[in-house]
Amino acid sequence: MRLGTLVRRGDPFVWLAGSGLGISLLMILGLLGVILVNGLGFFWPKPLLQLTLKDGVVLLGEPVTREVIPTPGVVDAPEQFRLQLKLGNRDLFGADFRWVDEAEITGRERPRDAFYFERREYGPLIGTPVRLTRGGDALATGPDAVWAALAPLIEQAEVDRAAIRTIERDEIGAINFAIERARLDMRAIDLRERQRPEQRLDAERAALDQEVVRQKALYDERQRALEALYERAAQTYLTVRASDGQEKEIRTLDIFRAYPANQLSWAEKAGVYASRIWEFVSGDPRESNTEGGIFPAIFGTVMMVVLMSLVAVPFGVLAALYLREYAKQGTLVRLVRIAVNNLAGVPSIVFGVFGLGFFVYFVGGTIDRAFFPESLPTPTYGTGGILWASLTLALLTVPVVIVASEEALAAVPRSMREASLAMGATKFQTILRVVLPAAAPGIMTGLILAMARGAGEVAPLMITGVVKLAADLPLDGIFPFFHLDRKFMHLGFHIYDVGFQSPNVEAAKPMVYSTTILLLGIVVALNITAIVIRNRLRRKYQTGAF
Repeated sequence: MRLGTLVRRGDPFVWLAGSGLGISLLMILGLLGVILVNGLGFFWPKPLLQLTLKDGVVLLGEPVTREVIPTPGVVDAPEQFRLQLKLGNRDLFGADFRWVDEAEITGRERPRDAFYFERREYGPLIGTPVRLTRGGDALATGPDAVWAALAPLIEQAEVDRAAIRTIERDEIGAINFAIERARLDMRAIDLRERQRPEQRLDAERAALDQEVVRQKALYDERQRALEALYERAAQTYLTVRASDGQEKEIRTLDIFRAYPANQLSWAEKAGVYASRIWEFVSGDPRESNTEGGIFPAIFGTVMMVVLMSLVAVPFGVLAALYLREYAKQGTLVRLVRIAVNNLAGVPSIVFGVFGLGFFVYFVGGTIDRAFFPESLPTPTYGTGGILWASLTLALLTVPVVIVASEEALAAVPRSMREASLAMGATKFQTILRVVLPAAAPGIMTGLILAMARGAGEVAPLMITGVVKLAADLPLDGIFPFFHLDRKFMHLGFHIYDVGFQSPNVEAAKPMVYSTTILLLGIVVALNITAIVIRNRLRRKYQTGAF
């Protein structure tokens, strides 16, 4: 067949389109593969390698990567390799990682007594356990005896940390909140008396004073309980000998996980792997977000997407209804549609600046002056928070919802509207009971697109409420339970912060991949949920036009 005939039939363009699709799919799968390997592989416990160098230095750590030593400007140089070791012990060595030229290595071994300890600060502690003491008395000596006695102590340390966290965050946190609330109420009384000097509120002031005294008594009681718990839990110490002979003593209370890396069976490695993943999705971050979990970021991301959707979808659907069903089609409506389409292409940082100026400074500042004057000059709503971040992203995504909803409304057959009106229904009843249900699958498509874009946006959040570390979640057991004025953590910002702002780049690299996997998983889970709902609606309201 001649080339001209093929071109007229469009075969080359079909091949190009198919090739482009295939290349795109391969690129996506390759990217996902790199993220999955680097992210999920981080949690698998690796053996510990002990290296002896020519100068007599002994190093012990996890082998991370092996690469060719670059030799720029040298032609036909023989390949030489170097090995990167994760040494841990930052408080002893000053750095977590070290590159070692393989030419300098004279001996390699995997010592049986090498242990890996995950602790509260300074990264992992790698070495040989020497002794276990309590109150100065030896409980166990030697690696095997120490390990046998240490395992139940680590489990008890987890229980003790949970009890300490309950007292510090829940009980003492609630007491501090009540004291602060009483202080603000006292200041509100002062403001009212200043505005009306003839009005005396001595009874209310006395009641607040009594409440403060009661809360302080509770605070002292819980503080004594906390100190007693710390004193009991912090009596046991572990001494570990590093590869250079230095010894480090740490509290068992500060050990989160420990294992003999070179003695683990496959099943034991799988157990460590599962416990690490569970800590990652359910725990709090530590060590500048490079270790521990990211549950606050997961919670903040999901809550922000939900709040954004609750605002963007109703307003987007109402706007689409007016433009399609009620507005008189003309120049003004066409200009509005053009403006909506253009808004979908505005850079997200512009929405962030608008959110900062309008929501945070104007709306939030007005709310503070009207309802929280006793807190000023400390802002309550006049600063970044999850509410303003959600509203900013709602503005960012509402054009997508409007366009998708209007297309869904336009796809509803005119015959359905006419049949409803012919049966005596009003226009409002027709829209509510006929048009909207039939357009619901298309509206859900708009919601899916909005959630996918909103969940991944970072730039607007950086100036409207997201932070590196938020100690308190926006939802807790303290009235009014939903604290929409609080700052929050977000997975997208967490990736940016850990990847580009972390003081320990090498230690933070695996956390970047792991968080990326989780963010993709949350977006996919939200989208799948919306898709399932959309498909059910589509089957329920199936017509010839769909």
